Amino acid sequence: MSKINLAEKFALFSEQWQPKIVGELNGQLVKIAKVQGEFVWHVHENEDELFLVVRGSLTIRLRDRDVELHEGEFFIVPRGVEHQPAAEREAWILLFEPATTLNTGNTQSERTVERLERI
Repeated sequence: MSKINLAEKFALFSEQWQPKIVGELNGQLVKIAKVQGEFVWHVHENEDELFLVVRGSLTIRLRDRDVELHEGEFFIVPRGVEHQPAAEREAWILLFEPATTLNTGNTQSERTVERLERI
C-alpha cells in the first residue's frame, strides 16, 4: 500500500479518452484520463459514474441540461442517465466506478476500451 501522486501518474501518458487504472477498492476502480473534444453519447444501465476534474474543465452533457465542471469539482452521473462528456481544451479527470463499467457503456465505438492499463 502506497500513496498515489496524480501529477506523476498523468505524466506517464499522453493519449486521450484512454482511462488508466490508478487504484482499486471494494470492487470499484479509480481511473484517470486526459480528454479533449467530444466523447460518445452513452448510458451505464447498472452503474453510477463519478467524474472529478483535476485540471481544466469538463462539460457533462445530459439530454435536458449541461453540467459544467471546473478544477476540484465532481459530478455523479446516475445509472441509466444518457450523457456525453466533452472538453474544449485538454482536461485531466479522475473517474470512480465499478470494475465492470465499460467506458462507453451501452455504445460500442472506436473509443471503447475493453482492457484498461494499470499505471
